[in-house]
Amino acid sequence: MQGKKLLTALMAVGLAGTVLLAGCSGNNGGNTGNAGNIAGKDANKADTGDGFVLGETPVSFSYYVHYDWWTTEPWGANPNSKWVQDNLKVTVEPIQSGGAAAQKLSTMIASKELPGAIMMDRGPEVERLRAAGALVPLDDYIDKYPNLKKWAGEETLNMLRSSDGKIYQFPNWYTAEPTGNGGWFVNKKIYAELGSPKLETTDDLYAYLQQVKSKYPDVVPLEVGGNASGVEVMFPSFQEGAAGAFHAMKAYPNGDKFDTIYNNEAWKETMLYASKLFREGLMTQDAMTQKDDQVKEKLAAGRVAVFVGGNATNMGREGHNALKAQDPAAGYAFIWPIAKSGLDKYKVYPNGYNALGWNVNVITTSAKNPEAIFAYLDWMTGEEGTRVMFFGPQGLYWDDYDADGAPIPNDKWFSTPQEEKDKDKLEAYVWAGNATFVDTSKQKIEQTLPEEQRNWGSLAQLNIAWKTSQNMTQYNNIDPAPETDEGIINQQVGEMTNEYFGKILFAKDDAEVLKLIEEAKKTTTDLGFDKVNEFRTARWQENLALINGK
Repeated sequence: MQGKKLLTALMAVGLAGTVLLAGCSGNNGGNTGNAGNIAGKDANKADTGDGFVLGETPVSFSYYVHYDWWTTEPWGANPNSKWVQDNLKVTVEPIQSGGAAAQKLSTMIASKELPGAIMMDRGPEVERLRAAGALVPLDDYIDKYPNLKKWAGEETLNMLRSSDGKIYQFPNWYTAEPTGNGGWFVNKKIYAELGSPKLETTDDLYAYLQQVKSKYPDVVPLEVGGNASGVEVMFPSFQEGAAGAFHAMKAYPNGDKFDTIYNNEAWKETMLYASKLFREGLMTQDAMTQKDDQVKEKLAAGRVAVFVGGNATNMGREGHNALKAQDPAAGYAFIWPIAKSGLDKYKVYPNGYNALGWNVNVITTSAKNPEAIFAYLDWMTGEEGTRVMFFGPQGLYWDDYDADGAPIPNDKWFSTPQEEKDKDKLEAYVWAGNATFVDTSKQKIEQTLPEEQRNWGSLAQLNIAWKTSQNMTQYNNIDPAPETDEGIINQQVGEMTNEYFGKILFAKDDAEVLKLIEEAKKTTTDLGFDKVNEFRTARWQENLALINGK
């Protein structure tokens, strides 16, 4: 739905980055006795009577994550996977993509040697495996084990049903509450030195960036990340209710149907504004070629005045901590989203969340014991599993939990430097993330801390990012399968629009921007983009019917 390769990656980094939290609570809600039994056999049983009991019978399975950029850590090498291996008797054999996920999956399919379970994007590729009879339906397991049904709910699960009416996908990072890491932040020292001017509208921002360029020649006025990805987050600043996802899709809901983005006047304004900033040297000049590591280096050195992007809470946290370590008065401040003058700032959404979360796990027919794999995923998505897999096993950074199940950090949490916690790589194995439970726990933890100990990124989420996130579930899985006629057209359109995006950014003046937009509209229309949007419209309407229980 949302420019899959980029945004799902950002979401992964965003949620994983927030594992570095700290907190305390003065009341365990009467759960002291339960916490002591967490590693015992009874704690690992599903409340089903006849289900697979984790910890009684050893189980092993192979697991593949279908992304070029993902490398699965060795199983048992960190505290929580070692705890699972020792206490639940679960062993996982990671299969790596080797940086070529599409080729890897095709090879496994062709050789009929699929792993026991796969993490992948929802949508066409899942359906391709299902249609080939390679996936195990999960409906019976969902009714048999308690956690997924309890936390995801019927409405969310119904959205995962395939055309045969069955569910084959176990969601990862599903949520009942807003999530998101996108937005804006400013360099505190530069902002103060320039008099802390009003910075609310796009006109305010333009004036401020001019000041920065004039007085700080070695500083990037506006950083937008690699591939100018921050422009996607800027689009909502020009239209109430707009979403960065529509920029990525190059289409938007116009009334009751999807239309080409090239007909959207607010998107045209966005591109005119972005191109103007670029040609005047107010935006990153290497935006189309730089990598994330280069952006992080600039942020850590304080050479960025304003940042906008989809991973702002994490990029900002790392940069803020680096600057603050050298100067307690330095760092970055997360700000309310910039908005065009006249818009309601409370209807500007740099973030979009999907109740279905980030991606899904599927269990293949190659699995020796598919029910055992489901039992493990269901345990992971429950309260105990989330505590162990996200916050670490009991006795590491927490010894007890409160009445809501949130872990209560112990002394080691506070005494362990952040870089040491990072080495534990706790988030590496969260494959069935329960965002609602995690985020509720994070809020409880964070709000109990002294201000100087609070996590910058978590506060940015709590105070702004999650408040400026809209529910995008209705647009889930509306793109055509890549092997279909519409899917082939969509791929061609994607390649063409990426080319035009760069040309528009580098345009010499506004007239050229508008000319290029019209050219892009004609080119993509000639490719058959209308057929793609007709397909999206039909799937969107089907989603609305499912959501409304029809």
